[in-house]
Amino acid sequence: MNAEVDAGQSVPPLIELIGVTKTYGEGAVALQALRGVDLVVREGEFVAIMGPSGSGKSTAMNILGCLDVPTTGSYRFRGVAVETLSRNQRALVRRNYLGFVFQGYNLLGRTSALENVELPLLYRGESPATRHAAAREALAAVGLTGWEHHSPAELSGGQQQRAAIARAIVTHPAVLLADEPTGNLDTQRSREIMDLIVALNRDRGITVLMVTHEPDMAAYARRIVRFVDGRVESDIRQPEPA
Repeated sequence: MNAEVDAGQSVPPLIELIGVTKTYGEGAVALQALRGVDLVVREGEFVAIMGPSGSGKSTAMNILGCLDVPTTGSYRFRGVAVETLSRNQRALVRRNYLGFVFQGYNLLGRTSALENVELPLLYRGESPATRHAAAREALAAVGLTGWEHHSPAELSGGQQQRAAIARAIVTHPAVLLADEPTGNLDTQRSREIMDLIVALNRDRGITVLMVTHEPDMAAYARRIVRFVDGRVESDIRQPEPA
């Protein structure tokens, strides 16, 4: 699937933030993390989200990942106002449409790579045979064939992040939310992980939203959105991603 996106196309957005604010606390101690954010992401885009500490980018990602809701404004996922959903309904959105990759891998230490990748399918109630087959396929997709029965301690940092990505894509999500996915890796492993994420975006059409503070990693994205003081300061499309 070609992930190239025409910004002028008439296809409804996959994701839309409309005047989103987020305030923590009340009165004199209130902290306004987001101050009226508007953002549109279409199917198949690869967007890097950047900004200094405290800029609101992590708060925005929590809302996009259905882990939090706006104080005011609206978050629409495929046209559905997420803030109107119950906690259980938002959990279903995460389970069925979203995949998450974190800086710290978050693999279970006493289980194999295969068992770690199976976890989302276990929560879905899939049969063991279905889980095993899907997990093997996901591990193969990230280049870990032959490593299925190794524990995280037996994997390098790059391999652990590959296993974490396999876990994120085993459910065939529409969106991959990556929070500093190369933050714990050296330059060579970082490039390998970014090449993998680009391939998932290009070949599978997975929409990617990635928080990073590294310009070299953001250069892989087709679009860079920069947050400053709770607002979108700039939104730039890159004609030639890395």
